[in-house]
Amino acid sequence: MSTEQRETLDAILRRSAFPIDSDVEEQRRLLRDLLSAQPLPDDVTVTEGVLGGVPTAEITVDGIEPRHVVLYFHGGVYVLGDASLAADLASQVGRRTRARVISLDYRLAPEHPYPAAVDDALAAYEALLDEGIAASSIVFAGESAGGGLAVATLVNARDRGLPLPAAAFVMSPYVDLTLAGATMETKSEVDPLLSREALQARVGDYTAGQDAALGLISPVFADLSGLPPLIIQAGTHEVLLDDALRLAGQAAGADVEVTLDITPGVPHVFQAYYPILDEAAAALDRAGLFLSAHLAAADGALERAARTAR
Repeated sequence: MSTEQRETLDAILRRSAFPIDSDVEEQRRLLRDLLSAQPLPDDVTVTEGVLGGVPTAEITVDGIEPRHVVLYFHGGVYVLGDASLAADLASQVGRRTRARVISLDYRLAPEHPYPAAVDDALAAYEALLDEGIAASSIVFAGESAGGGLAVATLVNARDRGLPLPAAAFVMSPYVDLTLAGATMETKSEVDPLLSREALQARVGDYTAGQDAALGLISPVFADLSGLPPLIIQAGTHEVLLDDALRLAGQAAGADVEVTLDITPGVPHVFQAYYPILDEAAAALDRAGLFLSAHLAAADGALERAARTAR
């Protein structure tokens, strides 16, 4: 892997980092300008839709006849971003799992604080099940806050007695809004994007007076027992590294099958930079193999059950 690629990316991100004192609307504009400047691959199509009353962006890749669904949760500290802006990265997950991707436009704070995002995520998942799609044909994926929301949705679905998806893939998950992770300090100099101060400025927008340690706000504090297999990826140059480490530890302690995949020298949600970073494409490949293996195993179990029933 290329040291030069990592250094080039770090320089680009430091130049484009948001001013900490900018307001929500300014940060939304900056993010939209940054992400929309990157064209989607020519073979990717994005179609607006609605799932369980929640707006979506459905992402398909030419030449792939999907058998499965990726329910995708975008990042943005629960305040920024949208389903379409995440289409490039989300499409890479769909490409590697040969699945259609439904990127969820869950409601954002501060206009819609907790539990709006959690409610929207569960409503969308329930709608997929109501359409007759088997839970075992679905996987979750998400980055940053979207990774946290994916785990919270697993916990929420489990607590409501719903069948759970085959697996979940979370990139640089933001799962502790109390910001208690040790790497908030120890990685502050090497993280080109995030800081405790930048995150703290947005926490209250989402929590709106609720306890930030609630399990559906900060799922690192939730009971994770009974969740499906997880693959958690993060880079060593991010203040949220400890969120990923602690989430993996909590999952393992709860007897959840978990793969912790840490890449050295790369930043927050490094997978998004796959066109210029070899490590990003390689990490997406590993996650795709993980998700595909669990979807295939679930398919096999369904086929065996169908044969037995006959």
